[in-house]
Amino acid sequence: MTLDSNPSAVLTKAGEIVVQNRPVPKLGPLDVLVNVKATGICGSDVHYFTHGRMGDTIVREPLVLGHESAGVVVATGDQVRRFMPGDRVALEPGVTCRTCEMCKDGQYNLCPDVAFAATPPIHGTLCHYYRHPEDFCFKLPDGVSLGEGALIEPLSVGVYAVQRGNVQPGDTVLVFGAGAVGLLTCAAAKAAGATQVIVADLVPSRLEFAKSYASDTQLLLELPQRGEPNIEYARRMKDHILKTIHHRADCVIDCTGAETCVQMSILLTKNGGSAVLVGLGASTQTFPVAEITSRQVNILGVFRYCNRYPRAIKMLTKGTIDVKPLITHTYPLEKAKEAFQHAKGGRDGAIKIQITS
Repeated sequence: MTLDSNPSAVLTKAGEIVVQNRPVPKLGPLDVLVNVKATGICGSDVHYFTHGRMGDTIVREPLVLGHESAGVVVATGDQVRRFMPGDRVALEPGVTCRTCEMCKDGQYNLCPDVAFAATPPIHGTLCHYYRHPEDFCFKLPDGVSLGEGALIEPLSVGVYAVQRGNVQPGDTVLVFGAGAVGLLTCAAAKAAGATQVIVADLVPSRLEFAKSYASDTQLLLELPQRGEPNIEYARRMKDHILKTIHHRADCVIDCTGAETCVQMSILLTKNGGSAVLVGLGASTQTFPVAEITSRQVNILGVFRYCNRYPRAIKMLTKGTIDVKPLITHTYPLEKAKEAFQHAKGGRDGAIKIQITS
């Protein structure tokens, strides 16, 4: 098979994406070459596009973006046994060393040497052809589309967050953030048996969407008052929210990373319950420590996901979770910059924007 063209969406500087033809990757013995068909735009992609960095991670050289992807296998290395050309696969974008203590202990998402797609200097998946190890590819059943397959990555975040929070049947779960990850976390909580799922956000259109997707109660957060300290705002909103939901939640999951939402997550977790931190915000934040200690609130971090792809695929296959409604807009690869501008602005009720080829 001869392939000589690999159009790729390259971030050349903050705010500028150019579709360039890059070399088709050469395969190692255990690699597969995937013709990427659908890629979702994630919040981290938007950060890189907008600011040229995310936290302390800086884009110093042109970078192919994208990591939420699915596609079709077109070639395989000579030792690949799991796949053949024509197989449709979802790509788990973080490739680990497989030999360190964390990998051997089964917590491979904590591998210190992970190479994660579209995290500098590792190029991402927004290209026609992407090389990936076979053990980080997952075959899609016939009933799962490639667009749905690209949503397995953020769905795995939600499934893992619910697992970390030990959500049980009958629990009340409160989720901060009604973007794609927040909504998928709501869906995962429902799938785990939560009987009351509450989602909170500042954006009315997102909450309107959430009314028909995996949540029982939608809370519109107020904006902080001018000069109001974060913790005072968090305490004020805690009182406001409790007037609606009447009791603290068994598990609160923050998908925003905003300090105020982290603080509210702690304040609104029941005694002995769990506050799960998914969103990535400022690296240093202020917590209400007295609340944590005196009420034994468990603070649990979430870093991506670990061994959740197979479970997420089963959920889609069985119809336990439906991700199709989240795909609100699609763009072709040649209009990648427009897609990112749309995602940055969040207009037209966008939840998950995908780029297809």
